[in-house]
Amino acid sequence: MSFKDYFKFDKDKTTFIFVGGKGGVGKTSVSSATALWLAEQGKKTLIVSTDPAHSLADSLEVPIGSYPREIKTNLFAVEIDPDVAMAQKQAQLEAQKAANPDDGGLLGMDFLSDQLDMASASPGADEAAAFEMFMGVMNSDEFDVVVFDTAPTGHTLRLLSFPEVMDSWVGKMMMLKAKLGGVTNSLKKIMPFMDAVDDPQTSEDLKRTKEQIDMAKEVLSDPDRTTFKMVVIPEEMSIYESERALEALGKYDITVDSVIVNQVMPDICDCDFCHSRHKLQQKRLALIDQKFPNQHIAEVPLFKDEVKGQDKLLKLAHILYDDEDNDEVVQDAIQL
Repeated sequence: MSFKDYFKFDKDKTTFIFVGGKGGVGKTSVSSATALWLAEQGKKTLIVSTDPAHSLADSLEVPIGSYPREIKTNLFAVEIDPDVAMAQKQAQLEAQKAANPDDGGLLGMDFLSDQLDMASASPGADEAAAFEMFMGVMNSDEFDVVVFDTAPTGHTLRLLSFPEVMDSWVGKMMMLKAKLGGVTNSLKKIMPFMDAVDDPQTSEDLKRTKEQIDMAKEVLSDPDRTTFKMVVIPEEMSIYESERALEALGKYDITVDSVIVNQVMPDICDCDFCHSRHKLQQKRLALIDQKFPNQHIAEVPLFKDEVKGQDKLLKLAHILYDDEDNDEVVQDAIQL
């Protein structure tokens, strides 16, 4: 089966593709190339950067902001900015405070505003903003495909564990509300914000959030809608970290359908250094075959120049998905 045949599309539902791996293996290049190729196939595609150190705009060589914008036919891009996401929530709170000035005391919206300030600087703010973006595009079906250019492995695992964390938190809130029941009436006299716990609207909000999280978990674990592509380079540290990541992804029922080996060197016989590197990489490629027996393994050859800009990225995409040869990578093309 050809590598491109691993894509699954539903005309009525959005397909989600996560591209991940260790830092520095070329995730942004592969995800950008994938998004460009999908757009070229006529799929309305959104590429989302969830990496705090955004390089998507540099890779595509176009300005990309914190809101989806069309950068070419069928292709939209956004770099998630947790500061912007938190600023929006702060603005909503300020608007509520202005509309209801009596509700803003120490234990009311002022307190919540302070919590948001702390949350914006806390670990996990990037993942929270990324998960909110996922929730937003999950049900809209505005796009045929959404490609996530993820942060290095640890950040990505936190992002993909977010539904479990949120589900647990919302569940505890709902249990707390059920347990408190009528007790809230007596607590209101000394704790005014308990009104929120007793408010029917709060119950509806919690219930709606729980339903959204359950849907997100269902979509993430559906192999017909969500897949993960692991990018590695033929080096031991990248291989072993990816092996651990695959085990963790399995716990969240995320389907990893392929491993993309980037920066594979050709054998250049009249260059001792190149020949040695090639021999070493061949050993690592054998290790990759051994470590990932259940994944489709695809190779991307080393380019003589940096893979940057849409033309170069499309060349990478055609090598990866259309089995084209890389005419740049020949014995006399690499100069050290």
